[in-house]
Amino acid sequence: MESFENKYERAKKRVDELKALFRHIKVFALINGFFYLFKLGVFNRFIPEFLTSEPSFYSWVDINLLIWGVILIVHAVYVYRDKVPLLKKWEARQIQKILDKEKLDNKE
Repeated sequence: MESFENKYERAKKRVDELKALFRHIKVFALINGFFYLFKLGVFNRFIPEFLTSEPSFYSWVDINLLIWGVILIVHAVYVYRDKVPLLKKWEARQIQKILDKEKLDNKE
């Protein structure tokens, strides 16, 4: 039977993963919210006029949102990997493959 310490460590690790994901979401929302205010022109008085007249000046905001959004989705899938059946089946297959390999190695 699994000891209380092992269960506690596993639960603590899970809580730490969830906290990291929520922190990631918060930082994503704050920074990208700031970037979109920047793109909407709220901060134009602080930027030289020749930069804001360039049509491609703000294109990086959308690209940043897309790339960071994909990274955030990957982070969420990793944290909730137990909830994704495809990953759970893959994990079970990999465990079985390793156990079978060790069984063969021990026979030799």
